[in-house]
Amino acid sequence: DANQFVYERLEHPAVFTCEEADRYQAGIEAVHTKNLFLCDKKKRHFFLAVTSCEKTVRLENLAARLGVSHLRFASEENLGKLLGVGVGSVTMLGLVNDAEHRVALWIDQEIWSGERFLCHPLVNTATLVLSKAELERFFVLTGHRPDFFDST
Repeated sequence: DANQFVYERLEHPAVFTCEEADRYQAGIEAVHTKNLFLCDKKKRHFFLAVTSCEKTVRLENLAARLGVSHLRFASEENLGKLLGVGVGSVTMLGLVNDAEHRVALWIDQEIWSGERFLCHPLVNTATLVLSKAELERFFVLTGHRPDFFDST
């Protein structure tokens, strides 16, 4: 709010999966995002990979694109430490807490053609509807330039 972002906020019970979130977001014209918080095998590099709920990301293909030999889901401890969120609340907006820029943002190229996106506001009891322009402004403010991958 301090940065005057324009958004719509939807309150709902806690959701932990895309399927649960869909119950409260049906009919909203926006990309329903799925956020994967990942790390390399040695836990030196962290990545936030964003795609749509309808898609599956092959971690071995994404690892090759990111230039690492192996990807795995990062721990809940690192999720809290780096993005300031818990399981079920992973969101692009968590990058506001990554002041040291340890998390690289990777977005599925195909979904980036969308104009509006659904994101948790650091908790899984609400969803924000944000335009692409507002997300781009958020990335500039946090210093997280997105890279893009092909999930096919």
